[in-house]
Amino acid sequence: MREMEFKMEREGLLEAGQKVRITEGVLPSNYYYTIDPSLAMSGNFPFNQRLLARKGVVTAIRELESGFYVTVRFDEE
Repeated sequence: MREMEFKMEREGLLEAGQKVRITEGVLPSNYYYTIDPSLAMSGNFPFNQRLLARKGVVTAIRELESGFYVTVRFDEE
C-alpha cells in the first residue's frame, strides 16, 4: 500500500472514500500524477519512485492556507 498527496485548488471536487483514476505525466527527470479529470495534481517524483497503480481511494482532505490537500491510498503489487 502507498499513500500520496495531491493539491486541489477548489473545495468540494473530491470527498473521502471516493475512488479516483490517476494519469501519469513525464518530465525530463521526474513523473507527476493528476487525478482525472484534472481535479488535483501531485508533486514531482523521481523515476525510482514511479507510481505503479492507476486507481486509488481518497482517504483524507485537508484545508491549509495554501489550498486543499488530498491524500490517496493505492494498492500497488
